[in-house]
Amino acid sequence: MRYKAAVVQAGSVPFHPEASVDKACGLIAEAGREGARLIVFPEAFISGYPKGCHFGAPVGYRTPEGREDFFRYQAGAITVPGPETDRLGEAAREAGAFVVIGVIERDGGTLYCTVIFFGADGAYLGKHRKLMPTVAERVVWGFGDGSTLPVFNTELGNVGSVICWENYMPALRLAMYGKGVNIYCAPTADDRDVWLASMRHIAQEGRCFVFSACQYITRGAYDEDYRCARGDEPGTVLLRGNSVIVDPMGEIIAGPYAEGETILYADVDLDLIQHTKFEFDVVGHYARPDIFSLQVNEQPLSPVRYMNGTAPKA
Repeated sequence: MRYKAAVVQAGSVPFHPEASVDKACGLIAEAGREGARLIVFPEAFISGYPKGCHFGAPVGYRTPEGREDFFRYQAGAITVPGPETDRLGEAAREAGAFVVIGVIERDGGTLYCTVIFFGADGAYLGKHRKLMPTVAERVVWGFGDGSTLPVFNTELGNVGSVICWENYMPALRLAMYGKGVNIYCAPTADDRDVWLASMRHIAQEGRCFVFSACQYITRGAYDEDYRCARGDEPGTVLLRGNSVIVDPMGEIIAGPYAEGETILYADVDLDLIQHTKFEFDVVGHYARPDIFSLQVNEQPLSPVRYMNGTAPKA
């Protein structure tokens, strides 16, 4: 089977979820008009990656200004599912496309860097919460668990997502390969050239199509009073994109592009995946389970568990 896929390289409207959803819906419609059946967005598109903000959190101390920064960031997050996901699902349905998009999810008092999935019929299918926020991200994001590691078996292939530097976790990649992922979505905030080498490696390692989507965004997209370590010059590029699509042989078939907002397109040929398994299948004929094995805990890990039942009589 062959079809057209798209990677969206665009900036969100930071901390403004309604405006970010508006922009996302417009981009979904645009890619849909171009015939894309799979559309992949960057990490934290709804509603913003806090590039350059330290949230006033030096070791052992939090500033009042930092608390205000977090309050604003939390206010811009969304619930999953919720009214914003309803709108995104409707946009997916109208475009007739499977949509993968990064969001900042609010659950109680904690934020999660999350990727959500929509079928071409607009149905919300599920989510993946980032397992390991990177360095300062741990100040503002919670940790996901093994209960949100979905791979969706669709006519477009087996679609899953690994977020940003999670892609440097070999065990997580192996867990996804074990689930048969072959449409490997990598929403990211890493716009470095060295990142491209990792995307090409993963495509060859997993014998999968890899879709790396990163925002292109400048300081001017953020509120004027946003405290940014990169300064306040509106034209300063905070994320330059450098998005890319890679085929199962590690060949780049779209991108990289680092000069502004764009949508990258490429044709996906699912037959190519099986052709490349001839010489290498990391969880098949090239595995050595007699020596190496991986155990994955997919239980939801709640800090509070309520046991319903009748207490025994004294």
